Amino acid sequence: MKQAKLNALVYGLFFAMVAVMGFFFTNPYYQQLVTFIGINVLLAVGLNMLMGYAGQISLGHAAFFGLGAYATGVVTVHLSWSPWLGLVAAVVLCALVAYLVGLPTLKLTGYYLAMGTLGFGMIVLVVFQHWLGVTGGPSGLVGIPELTLGRISLSTGRNCLWLTWGLVGISFFVCQRIISSRVGRALRAVHFSERAAAAVGVNTAGAKLSVFVFSAVLAGIAGFLYAHTVSFISPGSFSFLTSIRLVAMVVIGGMASIWGSLFGAALLTLLPEFLHIFSDYEMVIYGLILMLVMIFFPEGLFVEARNALQRNWRRNAGN
Repeated sequence: MKQAKLNALVYGLFFAMVAVMGFFFTNPYYQQLVTFIGINVLLAVGLNMLMGYAGQISLGHAAFFGLGAYATGVVTVHLSWSPWLGLVAAVVLCALVAYLVGLPTLKLTGYYLAMGTLGFGMIVLVVFQHWLGVTGGPSGLVGIPELTLGRISLSTGRNCLWLTWGLVGISFFVCQRIISSRVGRALRAVHFSERAAAAVGVNTAGAKLSVFVFSAVLAGIAGFLYAHTVSFISPGSFSFLTSIRLVAMVVIGGMASIWGSLFGAALLTLLPEFLHIFSDYEMVIYGLILMLVMIFFPEGLFVEARNALQRNWRRNAGN
C-alpha cells in the first residue's frame, strides 16, 4: 500500500511538471528541444526494457525508430491517410517486423546477438536510402502533415510537448507495471541466466520476443512523433550512430532503471547543444563518455547517484 501511494505521488508530480513545462518554456526552440528529449526518452526506456531488464543487446534499435517514422510518413504523404492512422501503421509495422526479426535473431546471445541486430539496422537503412519511390531516398520524405485534434495542432509548441511527455508518462507507468509483474520477474531471470530461468519453467524465448516487440513498438511511437514534429525525415536520422546514441543513453542513465533512461536521454540530447564545435568528433565523445561511465559508474549515473543518496539517508537515520 505504501509503495502504491509513493508511485501515485511520483506520477502525480511527474505530470504536474509536464504541465508546468508547457507554460515555462515559451520559446519555440526550447519547446522543440524538450519535445525531442521526450522522444529520446521513449526510445531509451524501450531499449532499457530490452537491455537492462532482459539482458538482450541491440545495436540496431534506430531501425524501428525509422520504420515508425517512415510508416506514418508514407501513408500520410502517398496515401493521404489521417496521421492517427499513421500511428496505427507505425505500431503494426514495428510490431510485425520485430516479431519476424526477433524469432531467429533472439536465438543468438552476447556479441552474436549484437551483430545480428546491427546487421538488421544496416539492412533497413539501405532500404530507406534506395527505395526512392516510397521513402524519397537520400533526399528524404517531405510534406508530412501536422498532427491535429480537431482544430488543435499537436505538432508544434506546448501541445506537442504535452503530447510527447504525456506518452512518456504512460510508457513509464506501463513499463513499471510490467517490471513488477510476473513477466518482469521472468525478464530479470532471463537476464541473470537463461538456463536457470528455463529450469524453473520460464518460457525464455517467449519472454525475450515479447520484450523485443514491446521495445520496437515504443520506438515506432517515437518515430511517429518525430515525423509529425519535423515534417521531414531522411535516412541519416536513423543511422548506426543513432543506435549507438540510444545505447549510450541507457548505459549512462542506468541499466534496469526506468527513470535512469530519462536522465540519460536528457543528458545526451542536451549535450550536442553545448558541443557544436566538436560535432565532427561526436562518435569519439560518445565513446569516451561511455568508457568513463563504465569504469567509474558501472551502474549508470542516475542509479549510482540514487544509491549514494539512499546510503547517506540510511546512515543519517541510523545516527
